[in-house]
Amino acid sequence: DPDINVDPGTMSPYQHGEVFVTADGTETDLDLGHYERFTDFTADKNNNHTTGQVYERVIRRERRGDYLGSTVQVIPHVTDEIKLAIGEGARDCDVSLVEVGGTVGDIESLPFLEAIRQIGMENDAGRVLYVHLTLVPYIDAAREFKTKPTQHSVKELLSLGIQPDMLLCRSHEALSDEARKKISLFCNVREPAVISAHDVDDIYEIPLSLHEQGADTIAIESLGLKTREADLKKWRDLLQRGKKLQNKVTIGLVGKYVDLVDAYKSVNEALKHAGMHCETHVDIRYIHSEDVDSTRPADLEGLDGILVPGGFGERGIDGKIAVSQYARESGTPYFGICLGMQAAVIDIARQLAGHTDAHSTEFAPETEHPVIALMSEWSDMKGGVEKRDERSDLGGTMRLGEQVCLLQDDSRARAMYDAAECVERHRHRYEFNGRYRESLEAAGMRIAGVSQDGRLVEIIEIDDHPWFVGCQFHPEFMSGPHEGHPLFIGFIRAAVQAAEQAAARRANK
Repeated sequence: DPDINVDPGTMSPYQHGEVFVTADGTETDLDLGHYERFTDFTADKNNNHTTGQVYERVIRRERRGDYLGSTVQVIPHVTDEIKLAIGEGARDCDVSLVEVGGTVGDIESLPFLEAIRQIGMENDAGRVLYVHLTLVPYIDAAREFKTKPTQHSVKELLSLGIQPDMLLCRSHEALSDEARKKISLFCNVREPAVISAHDVDDIYEIPLSLHEQGADTIAIESLGLKTREADLKKWRDLLQRGKKLQNKVTIGLVGKYVDLVDAYKSVNEALKHAGMHCETHVDIRYIHSEDVDSTRPADLEGLDGILVPGGFGERGIDGKIAVSQYARESGTPYFGICLGMQAAVIDIARQLAGHTDAHSTEFAPETEHPVIALMSEWSDMKGGVEKRDERSDLGGTMRLGEQVCLLQDDSRARAMYDAAECVERHRHRYEFNGRYRESLEAAGMRIAGVSQDGRLVEIIEIDDHPWFVGCQFHPEFMSGPHEGHPLFIGFIRAAVQAAEQAAARRANK
């Protein structure tokens, strides 16, 4: 579901999590989100290349006549295209980290592995470092590491012409010295370069764990780089903050992809970042939006905050609208993102503005009150105008990437950002229908943020509520462990206050 914009009703085994959106509007694998959060760099279209994109470019070149009638083959035409893509992504870099996804031996990854083999052959010694991630199962009953999967994986890689320089051995437990020596001997990798990538309590411990084992030093020396001594103070400070959490809140995350929580990976991480900045442990309770009507008293009561994230398709929308109504009427802090904001608008239109038939044209094309409708025109970051209609390709109707949002002076959003405007990333097809601004504002909904041209509603709030905020963009894509995100931090602070008030009420009974 999250990887495509239709709702087949069940999760395909080939869909593995959220779609991450870069600043320039490229839809990518969620791994790009991890890279941005860990390194503070900003990815773009040159940082992610799929098999389909590569083959499409090769076919386009053939049609254009670039190959002068030659028979198009995987080698050299596809592999050359992959190498060109890697070069584009590394254009202004001193060091480029290239990840080849999948598993060694998969038919999909073979052209990519061949391309990086050629890169190693075409460059001088010391210019390319091969790091291979392998699995080392730990058998609890025998208290033993099994190194055969790693040996076999390295053998497969060698058969493709690549000798790994470093092994990252993924395991539940820290690799023993005995297992490390065995892997080194049978895989022809120096023992110090056999690195234990074992489970840790916090994902942000990984840079420290790799540093302590010398992985960064080996890479620097292998590539002949001259650098200053590593300064990991900000990572140590971050982990210390994570160990000094004074409060605890329970956040209900209401969505229809909760069976695969990686569909909300950036949301989960943003909640965690905000919790660390608020000295608060955030316990996320996943609630399926299709179950809300029957289980609402059990699942929603007692929550310190409710977050409704983005999504596509009609399935579960009634539950999301009901959740908005519950949060609004109970005074529970509510944070609606993308579709979560749209559900809140529909709820407000129906219950407060008297538009009982209000809906989104995504779900009810014939609704009498289309408070949410398909965008037909909007301005991009460069001042150009984008136009779409119902006949456009499904992906072509998307509003994608960074856009400027102007914040209303006396709004909550203005106070949280502490700025007159913000830049956020979008991924959606439907927007608030401007025809309903006046009636919904009269009903108590504040428009707290608008697009740079003033035409599109970006943030809504309810003033007469402890904390009720919806945003059309995806703030989770801009959250990082060291800074957090203003809206998520504001939401968690409101949840902490709600938890304290609930505790005080219980104490006074």
